[in-house]
Amino acid sequence: MSTSSVETMRRDKVIVRTSIIGIAVNVLLAAFKALVGVLTHSIAIVLDAVNNLSDAISSIITIVGTKLAGKPADKDHPYGHGRAEYLTAVVIAVIILYAGATSLIESIKKILHPETPDYTITSLVIVGVAVAVKIVLGRYVRSIGEKVKYDSLIASGTDAMMDAVISAATLLAAFIFLFSGLSLEAWLGAVISVVILKSGYDLISGTISEILGERVDSTLSKELKATVCSFPDVRGAYDLVLHDYGPDRLQGSVHIEIPDYYNAAQIDDLVRRIQEKVYYEHHVILNAVSIYSYNTTNDEAARIREDIRSIVMSHDGILQIHGFFLSEDPKSIRFDMVVDFAVQDKKELYRDVYNEILAKYPAYQLNIAVDTDLSD
Repeated sequence: MSTSSVETMRRDKVIVRTSIIGIAVNVLLAAFKALVGVLTHSIAIVLDAVNNLSDAISSIITIVGTKLAGKPADKDHPYGHGRAEYLTAVVIAVIILYAGATSLIESIKKILHPETPDYTITSLVIVGVAVAVKIVLGRYVRSIGEKVKYDSLIASGTDAMMDAVISAATLLAAFIFLFSGLSLEAWLGAVISVVILKSGYDLISGTISEILGERVDSTLSKELKATVCSFPDVRGAYDLVLHDYGPDRLQGSVHIEIPDYYNAAQIDDLVRRIQEKVYYEHHVILNAVSIYSYNTTNDEAARIREDIRSIVMSHDGILQIHGFFLSEDPKSIRFDMVVDFAVQDKKELYRDVYNEILAKYPAYQLNIAVDTDLSD
């Protein structure tokens, strides 16, 4: 069994164990809060119990999603099932949104037809204990989620911390009622509902963004490129593309710039060593390492490269030029330029750069590739 498989199994066990703890705690809290809410006629405490119950259901779905995501790759899914975790997060978000909408409707009903709460010392103590428990649970679950890089656990931990704030607010409302006779239960229930809805919206929007495909993490991109460039003769690493098949399941490709005298055997050896080191240090599979060559024997090429770099970078919207190579037989110049997403008309920018360089170096055939700003 590979090291990656062992690490994945350990990660899954940690997620499942943490989720089971969350289920047990939330079910107990939901039961106690529901009882207290019914006995005291407190809509805020009842809705708080519903929120805890939805957290327990979310943890169950998290376990199911983890098991599905942990299935090995097969013929129909050669990249594995890691993205099932993102689908799990969407389901959890829908449940949270449903709980928030239902709670808001009930709160509005109570605002229109209020009931006077009847608090007891026991009920307030139970809610106070719930606040402390949710703070501890939230910090624990969130720290585990950040450690194993699992969005659903991070969201659950954050949600638990928010629950603690909500429960604390119900306590405050209870004390206000006891000392002033002013009942804020229904209004507090409405506020809680809005908070729940926002939590669900944030989770589903973030997960959808991940499913659509996000920009490579800036820190990872810079560190990975630095690893690639740590090899002798690799002058640059460019065009890094990474595809996300679930947390810690990144695959992709990169271009490297190496001397023009490398032969096929040397390139093959270098590429294999780069792939091995990148996987070992970053747990990223580089399926392809493409090659740019740079001139080593033509002194004029270096001068022309810097001249063309000045021309290209003088245009707004161009972030970088790389992969430059000058050939004398046949006479040609080739390079890539990275264009900012903010540029509205890339074709016009390309024509301007092409015509300006051609006017200065008419003897050369130009091959200019326009690259997208995919990574830092």
